[in-house]
Amino acid sequence: MLKKWGIISVMLLSSLSAGTYAANDDLSELRDTNPDEWQLVKNDARRDIKTYSKREDGKRIRSFKVDMIVDAPLEAVARLHFDYENYPRWYFKARQSRLLKKVSPTELYYYQVFSAPYGLPDRDVILHNVIEPYTPQKGFLRFNITAVPNFMPEQPTLVRILAMNMTVTFTPLGGGKTRLESEGYLDPGGLAPAWATNYVQRNAPYAVMLGVQRMVQSDDYLNSKLPMPFKYKE
Repeated sequence: MLKKWGIISVMLLSSLSAGTYAANDDLSELRDTNPDEWQLVKNDARRDIKTYSKREDGKRIRSFKVDMIVDAPLEAVARLHFDYENYPRWYFKARQSRLLKKVSPTELYYYQVFSAPYGLPDRDVILHNVIEPYTPQKGFLRFNITAVPNFMPEQPTLVRILAMNMTVTFTPLGGGKTRLESEGYLDPGGLAPAWATNYVQRNAPYAVMLGVQRMVQSDDYLNSKLPMPFKYKE
């Protein structure tokens, strides 16, 4: 009986939290003086992380942007992002991740499954990454990532994410540091309330950056001598 009431209590708290966030989200929309401009969501000066969101014309879900300085060289940060099988160790709500197809040293497809907020079915996505390797002339490495929902059949019990499009730019700063900037848009597919998607949009970028900062200090990335699986510089 106590166990049953514990479960009910968790459900009630989840519902209250969801309702509270939805109400706050609606209020924030009214307070936005320039809803089509980037709004600062979080400024973590101690960790050098800033996140933003923006309401795009014709879209019910905000875009996101993140800017971070990570204490690791470009090679280590690239290694972490190329290690697709280990994304669940650090990427927000990822419970599965794997490389699907290596087209070339600068092009690939990968697959991810994400845990959804309480009461919603989990999501999966197939992503196409076209890599622009670092050159001294450009000064950065860039991932151009787009969702390709029809690349493989839909999976039972999972809702296919329709859009998870983003650019991720890595700029070496010297002194063993790298600037990481990402900007993009997510459409979770299915029947997902806007407040739930916007909640993820606001919190996921910051959580992902924390994961990068933590994981990139591992010997597997910081001091690895293994060949790079993809081309990160010319």
